[in-house]
Amino acid sequence: MGILIYTDGGCSGNPGPGAWAYVILEAKNTKIIAEKWGSHMSTTNNRMELSAAIAALEALTDLDASHGNVTVYTDSQYVQKGINIWIHTWKKNDWKTSDKKPVKNMDLWQRLDDLAGTFLLTWKWVKGHAGNEYNERCDRMTQEAIASLTGCLF
Repeated sequence: MGILIYTDGGCSGNPGPGAWAYVILEAKNTKIIAEKWGSHMSTTNNRMELSAAIAALEALTDLDASHGNVTVYTDSQYVQKGINIWIHTWKKNDWKTSDKKPVKNMDLWQRLDDLAGTFLLTWKWVKGHAGNEYNERCDRMTQEAIASLTGCLF
């Protein structure tokens, strides 16, 4: 069985109140098997994008199913490029960037790396706000979660 995961994160201000969301589906019939959102009063957009991916993989772990191939869709090039390209160099350089500074959001990158190592994952970028049903669903959940903190729907 293959799994599709869609994730999104965002903030009202950066930093500011933020939220993340994910939807997990069976690839064969696109049946939703899990979805969730979370929020934080003061955070950044990148932390919320990473938190969405982490929460989704934690949920997948808890589902106790034979997952097979898992495709994670994110509208964050920061997450997609980070996990596919940049992380290998960061790890080789003891979690330092090319200019010898600590990697931003290292705690979340390390957690995502640990979780990603337990699955056969493909990470794909999807254009945000472009009509993809499940990306849009995650975006709506994220915006509603931010609104629950701020009292203002964007």
